Amino acid sequence: MAMLQDLIAQIEDPDLRERFAKETDKLTKQKKFGLVFEEHLPECTSLYEVPVKVGSVVAKKLGAVSDTYVVLSIRDGMAKCIRKESKELEEIPLCDLVSVAEFGEPIYPYLKPVDSVCNAPDSDLWHTLIEADNYHALQLLEYLYAGKVDCIYIDIYPAYLIQSNGTVRECA
Repeated sequence: MAMLQDLIAQIEDPDLRERFAKETDKLTKQKKFGLVFEEHLPECTSLYEVPVKVGSVVAKKLGAVSDTYVVLSIRDGMAKCIRKESKELEEIPLCDLVSVAEFGEPIYPYLKPVDSVCNAPDSDLWHTLIEADNYHALQLLEYLYAGKVDCIYIDIYPAYLIQSNGTVRECA
């Protein structure tokens, strides 16, 4: 910001300099500039295949994944949980919870076949469809298939790997 103010001070026309200063002041009141990490929530990833158990960090399936709880006990299909942020106790149906991994926790992704498509049974070419967060899918591919992938098509949300045998796989 100081550099911008220095540049504005170099404007010779006083009216123009004042107009730029006013507009810059408006912008600085609306948005923060620079690195503003303290406002970002830590990244959380839902782990639908990981069973919920006592001690698990979980979120409500229909809630924000960053609104996390710790499971204190499980009885008759109900989980007694404590909300990490506010420390409130809450009983939540087990079927409404999903395990989550928080930023920095290791997760071990894998490819899980869910279906297959065969367009050319006599061809050596094969394709794999991966439904996942783009970053996590690319990390997985780098780990499992380094040097073996010819082409990757990434859609706006999930990452699709085009390999070549008609197998459709989900990245969990």
